[in-house]
Amino acid sequence: MRASPIRTLIHASAALLATVSLLGTLWNGLDERGAALAFGVLVTVGELTRWTGAQVREAAPLGAAGALSYALLGANGGQATHHGVLQVVAVVLAAALLGSVPHLARGRPTLDHLARRVLTVGFAAVCFQPLYNQGTFGGWGAAYALLLLAILALTALCDAVLAAALAHARTRWPFGPLLRDELRAVLGIGSAVCATGAVMALAVAVVGLWAVPVFSLPLLLTQMSFRRYAAVRTTYRQTIASLARATEIAGYTPAGHARRVAALSRAVGRDLGLSGAELTVLEYAALMHDIGQLSLVDPVPAGATAALPTEEQRRIALLGGAVVRQTGVNSQVAAVVERLADPSREQPVAARIVRAVNAYEEKVRDAGPGGPLKALEELRLGTAGDYAPEVVESLARVLSRDCLTLPSAG
Repeated sequence: MRASPIRTLIHASAALLATVSLLGTLWNGLDERGAALAFGVLVTVGELTRWTGAQVREAAPLGAAGALSYALLGANGGQATHHGVLQVVAVVLAAALLGSVPHLARGRPTLDHLARRVLTVGFAAVCFQPLYNQGTFGGWGAAYALLLLAILALTALCDAVLAAALAHARTRWPFGPLLRDELRAVLGIGSAVCATGAVMALAVAVVGLWAVPVFSLPLLLTQMSFRRYAAVRTTYRQTIASLARATEIAGYTPAGHARRVAALSRAVGRDLGLSGAELTVLEYAALMHDIGQLSLVDPVPAGATAALPTEEQRRIALLGGAVVRQTGVNSQVAAVVERLADPSREQPVAARIVRAVNAYEEKVRDAGPGGPLKALEELRLGTAGDYAPEVVESLARVLSRDCLTLPSAG
């Protein structure tokens, strides 16, 4: 796939800033080596403990907080510092590269992560270091802490834009919904990172480098707790996927059908601008959309419910919703499953998506090379009542991008 110009620009900008910072630091030498070493170790530890399995905007909050704190460090134990922008970027880059070695060895992608780290830290340092070194903030008092928070807020917004732009370039999902999800995440772990960065910089200015481990511990514990929470969510999803396979094991639906419908539904939901929480409900409903067939005495041939009469589809949908409610899954998922057979104009967006994608998957199954085009044409012909036009067109866009790899039927 051809590299995205946006992604290339971001990577090139980060590489240029990193090169200039490294060369400038080598030429001028390292100032305040104790502080550079302390914050460098903190960033390295944060990157080493980065959990690459977390589907979150900031998987290394400790490293991010340490990097931002160093960028906003104006004094150390009451003594003014003079390390400047170039040294901040160079130290953070070296520490991040060192902490990323195990991830690189395992083949995990880190280039986007490093580019974001370099650019956001550079932004924060440019906003603060030159003005501090000129003595601009002398005598600000309590307003100094507000200044740090303001710079960190701007930096978080900058990072959110970068993250959304990189995700858009990588996946070609709409930029607006991606940015919205990133901004929502700023209020979560992002606010904790900003608060820790500001407090750490203020504490080091007063008591010295002893404040670094003291104020790092709460964020490290938070990171560990989040990893456990994310692991529970992963297990929860695996449980739902196992429940969805019950129809396959019982011979009611073809192998892999639920997984394929879920993957394609999620891609369509992304294209239509659904939020992260909405995508989760959509994915779970897609995985369990056929579970009502377990209540049937006689299986539907090949599990193809799209071709059944409307009343039979509605009966299966209501049975499926009842089963989902008994499993303890989010009630929103059950509501989507129950409404899969309603007229498209009355359905929630998630139900519209699952219904259209399920019909497409059934129509294209074993249809030969021309199956996808024929299936889309049949869906378009059904947009007068059965399928939502915007969902069908979104499905066509997703398929035309050819950037989604659906699970195989095997």
